Amino acid sequence: MGKSLRFISISHKTASVTQREEYHIPDEEKSGLVTQICNTFPDISGLLLLVTCNRTEIYFESEIIGASTLVDFIINQKAKKNSPATKKLFDTGNTTEDTVRQLLKVTSGLASSVLGDAEIVHQIKKAYQFSIARNLQGSLLERAMQTVFKSHKRISNETHFRDGTTSVAYKSLKVINDTFSKGSAKSKNILFIGAGDIVKQLFKYNSKFDFTNVFISNRTMATATSLANIHDCKVYDWKKVLANEFEGFDVIVSAASNCTHLIKKISTAHHKVLLIDLALPSNIDKNLAGNENILFYDLDSISIDLEDTKEKRFAAIGEVGMIITEELSTYTKWLQEAPLRAFLAEYKIIVNQKVVQYFDDNSQELNKQNVKTITDRVVRKLRKKTLRPISTKEMEDAVAEQGVFFLENHI
Repeated sequence: MGKSLRFISISHKTASVTQREEYHIPDEEKSGLVTQICNTFPDISGLLLLVTCNRTEIYFESEIIGASTLVDFIINQKAKKNSPATKKLFDTGNTTEDTVRQLLKVTSGLASSVLGDAEIVHQIKKAYQFSIARNLQGSLLERAMQTVFKSHKRISNETHFRDGTTSVAYKSLKVINDTFSKGSAKSKNILFIGAGDIVKQLFKYNSKFDFTNVFISNRTMATATSLANIHDCKVYDWKKVLANEFEGFDVIVSAASNCTHLIKKISTAHHKVLLIDLALPSNIDKNLAGNENILFYDLDSISIDLEDTKEKRFAAIGEVGMIITEELSTYTKWLQEAPLRAFLAEYKIIVNQKVVQYFDDNSQELNKQNVKTITDRVVRKLRKKTLRPISTKEMEDAVAEQGVFFLENHI
């Protein structure tokens, strides 16, 4: 039995924000976890770790390690207890075809909480670069990623599925705009907490909303200062964030990594406050949502309403599905031809030796290019045969046939 590409996944489709938090893997823990997986399961030769605000997934290449085994391992590493109910939070796949299909759906945005989310492909590229840096791309995974990127390009070029903007960051800014009375939103005091991809997207999309009183806070002052200079906003002291000193802010959008319950109290004596938690693990204590002057959104609630592009995107789902089916079929054909490629690679070495021997026996000298040309012709002839073992005589006859042809036409 050969290797298979397999996967495990916990996402917004199977688990709530609170449940997903337990399995979120911060950037600083990724290397250690991957090393531990590879040391525990030496059979794993390729691995892709995908961690976003809505999903934690592991794609891995193995002959004997099943998805259920890796689910148990992750639960034991990250959760407080392992139970049948806990295992049901995970989707799994043990065949290469099912796994590539899952990867294509995720990358396309079909499996995103916001349909057609274009940010996911950038996150997958970063995850794949992480794998390559650790020599964990694997042959099946490497080919799958080529299929993924080709599919992404086709979806962008051939359908309307990427039309419009529906990222979580954009949605958050729209919620701010819609929460306050017309015209007043632009002057509200807004605090962005964090400096990762989501906060950078908030700044990117703010050009469409033009909120002018924006502050940024991050545990690394230099990073916050750099973003503030780029986007012409103000820096808010991280120590004040830790002390939960938020007087004067109308909106807080928090997306700091690995800061569980960073915000536990908010003063709302004189005005309404909008809290948007885009972090996983969550930054904002959900109990604050019980305050009558607080409006609270988390990752799940911020993604409920789709943008005006919903109809176009839904209309394009069929086209996207066809592209995924076509690309998956191409991958499956490549997979099925793997034994033939291995077979021909083995015989090509032998054929090459027979070609050199034939011309030596006929007192003819050939350069390397001519040897390669004749070898390729013989291999193409042999490829038309079945995968049964080819006898030495059949090979020698094929070499002699091509050799005579070459001598008659080139020498």
